[in-house]
Amino acid sequence: MQIVRSKKRRKTISSQWRDNKLVVQVPAALDEKSERGFVDEMLKKYRQGQQKRELGQSDSVLEKRAKELDRFYFDDLADPTSVRWVTNQNKRWGSASYRERTIRLSSKLQHMPAWVRDYVLVHELAHLAAPKAGHGPEFQRLLNRFQRRAEADLYLEAFNAGYNLYAAELGQGPNLLDGFGDDEQS
Repeated sequence: MQIVRSKKRRKTISSQWRDNKLVVQVPAALDEKSERGFVDEMLKKYRQGQQKRELGQSDSVLEKRAKELDRFYFDDLADPTSVRWVTNQNKRWGSASYRERTIRLSSKLQHMPAWVRDYVLVHELAHLAAPKAGHGPEFQRLLNRFQRRAEADLYLEAFNAGYNLYAAELGQGPNLLDGFGDDEQS
């Protein structure tokens, strides 16, 4: 890793992979303690990204899988423009914006079985395929196309219960992870 102090930089910090090392650019006036914190954060983000790539869990792989599932279950009706992993979605497995035609999945799903990830993708794709259906009968009919739905629901429910129990033991309170929640509607 290489840290480059720049007099031109005032507030922003950036990093990139160059010549087989991580290069972090910081403002020259930044104090050492702040620099260390930002560098640690950049390293953490890089490692998370590297872990995703090693697991085949990149956004591009996820988007490709979503398009395959959309074709199979919805005849390309959902047609998402963007599908990506996010680390800041802590209360829901996924979310869909039918206005923007985007899907975001919680990174917590990355270590779950592929069929569970597929189920969450199908759930979010169903919101794009039937945007006015909410979680009503039409939506349920679409979601029932997923062969392992009951199994996936049980898996996620059990994970949710265990996760919240562990969080409570750590003093973080119950109901940190609610599952699907309410997706965007209008």
